Amino acid sequence: MSFPPSALDARTQAFPVLTEAQIDRIRPLGRPRRVERGEILFEPDDTNVPFFVLFSGAMEIVQPSLEGERLIATHDPGEFTGEITMISGQRCLVRGRVTEPGEFLEVSGDALRTLVARDAELSEILMRAFILRRLALIQSGSGLVVVMGSQHSAKTLELREFLTRNGQPYTYIDLDRDRISQELLDRFQVQPSEVPVVICKGRNVFRSPSIRELAACMGLTPRVDGKQVRDVIIVGAGPAGLAAAVYAASEGLDTLVIETHAPGGQAGSSSKIENYLGFPTGVSGQELATRATTQAQKFGAHMVIARSVVRLACERRPYAVVLDGGEQIETRSIVIASGAQYNKPRLPNLERFEGNGIYYGATYMESQLCGGEEVAVIGGGNSAGQAAVFLSQTARKVYMLVRSGDLSSTMSRYLIQRLVENPRVELHFQTEITALEGDGHLESIKWRDRKSGTETEHAVRHVFVMTGASPRTEWLRGCLALDDKGFILTGRDLEGESVPGPRWPLARPPLMLETSLPGVFAVGDVRAGNVKRVASAVGEGAISIHLVHRALAEL
Repeated sequence: MSFPPSALDARTQAFPVLTEAQIDRIRPLGRPRRVERGEILFEPDDTNVPFFVLFSGAMEIVQPSLEGERLIATHDPGEFTGEITMISGQRCLVRGRVTEPGEFLEVSGDALRTLVARDAELSEILMRAFILRRLALIQSGSGLVVVMGSQHSAKTLELREFLTRNGQPYTYIDLDRDRISQELLDRFQVQPSEVPVVICKGRNVFRSPSIRELAACMGLTPRVDGKQVRDVIIVGAGPAGLAAAVYAASEGLDTLVIETHAPGGQAGSSSKIENYLGFPTGVSGQELATRATTQAQKFGAHMVIARSVVRLACERRPYAVVLDGGEQIETRSIVIASGAQYNKPRLPNLERFEGNGIYYGATYMESQLCGGEEVAVIGGGNSAGQAAVFLSQTARKVYMLVRSGDLSSTMSRYLIQRLVENPRVELHFQTEITALEGDGHLESIKWRDRKSGTETEHAVRHVFVMTGASPRTEWLRGCLALDDKGFILTGRDLEGESVPGPRWPLARPPLMLETSLPGVFAVGDVRAGNVKRVASAVGEGAISIHLVHRALAEL
């Protein structure tokens, strides 16, 4: 006896069949199109790909590769095409070919985004399907990128982290294990310093590419119209920046988000956030960032990845941000959510081991590098605690090195309890690393008990640094008032005669999150006096857009 597929089944969720009533609501936004067997509707690397609903006929989704085509999915009447690229506007990853002639409904990308914004039921069905389809592509490695690298290459880890955190499916070939691929590279005289080798879209071959080169090849850095004046530019796509993007775009503002590396910020590298409202079983930082990015793009926010803002042109309004390539983009308001970066221990050969034993995030990828080994986590905050708990699932022992004498003032109580009760976690208070040793890859570390003065050496090959953070505000000096540590002063902190830097210029007092420059706001970890919690960062991002509207009304 067979049963119909459950509506809760993953396959049904990813490839649902629309009802006639649902299709009727889509019909006015598109045009019917007769299709013939063998007709190609879209190709990898295409942009502005239409959304198709099948009235009759059938089609297949395949992905071209060096070995031929790989079947990804098939679509029958009542089903629809597309995945995350339909919303994000990025380049297509697959080929769509008609296998049975029939009639399709063709809907443009702009019309689809309009539908998603105004029809709650269809929005939920489509977004869930798009996200699940992207996850399936990631899990199967069905992307346009092949990375041939080594676990002993810091550059390999950097590129893989970039692809993973940006939700980009890719195929990884480990040269330490795949001898045939290594022999192939040897024949082409690829030097160890040129690893990893990246094949992008089956035709572009890069030897040890930069993040910006890879992002440009994948279409993550769309050309920005320098003549267009934006309503708001959001610098940084951590939780605060993403929240600002969601609210700004959903409220009709022309919104541009600029992110140096990948959405999520520091939170994006957290293995599991358990005290964020609405997620009783926890949520990974990457999952939260991916959902928020998709949500912002659904409402029409534009995103530029792997580009940095190097200067703020603050002499007149509209202001302008200057990118690392020299382009200037004008805007009526700015939300600065550039976050902070972990402080690096002052060790003489630290940079030598970065990516080869020294890491600044603890995600699934890093955890696979140190399975069954002893690792060390430096820090006493929530990020360090989350990392230690997560790594204890795969590591043989986790040494947690804390400079202070306890955790109660820097870490949530639930995390402290997890650490104390975990037999694989060993806490060392008033302890600091003094030396790193190794040849190419980290092999051992020394740490000192500050109370007793005793220094000991340990065969630890993986160290996760999650210490206090410094703000990313070098590009703002001369434009905004900063405190003595470089954090941005906002609101009432700008009052008084002792405020360093530029003074507030208007008769009205600055708004709550407003900087010393009218219409420029700071949120999240970059702001002086910030509360280091994901929920507070999201709240500040949302509030900032309410204040942006007030500032724009003054123009």
